[in-house]
Amino acid sequence: MEFGTIEREIHIDASPEVVFDVVSSPEHLREWWPDEAEFPAVPGGAGRIGFGDCSQGGTWVQFAVVDAVPPRLFSFRWTHAEEESAAPGNSLLVVFELEPDGSGTLLRMTESGFRERGWDEAKVAAEYAAHVTGWDFYLPRLPAYATKVGAGA
Repeated sequence: MEFGTIEREIHIDASPEVVFDVVSSPEHLREWWPDEAEFPAVPGGAGRIGFGDCSQGGTWVQFAVVDAVPPRLFSFRWTHAEEESAAPGNSLLVVFELEPDGSGTLLRMTESGFRERGWDEAKVAAEYAAHVTGWDFYLPRLPAYATKVGAGA
């Protein structure tokens, strides 16, 4: 099995502008993905996202915005060490591409960089599998939340 890139494509019943906000702003991200998010949503913006209660043993993960092109593209690098700047080879790259699709939005998500981390084969396979499981859990939460935001709820 190849562990290069995770790819997902979903239709969301909300405009690209709404979906862009939902995938790029910390306050919206917290509603469907991490429990905490602290970063400026601008290219070069560095921060972190948290999973679980970070005061009770949850995990903070480093996060750096690569591109923010409303309402078409949002990308970031994550999982790099706290003392390092995100770059190819020390982090994973996630890209959200958005395009109008009828009255909604087609979202294409890719995550890459597993092989570039320098991990041995077992670590690459384990990290890839963990991220597949994670995206399969979190991404399905995005459409309902974005639709709610788009409806002004």
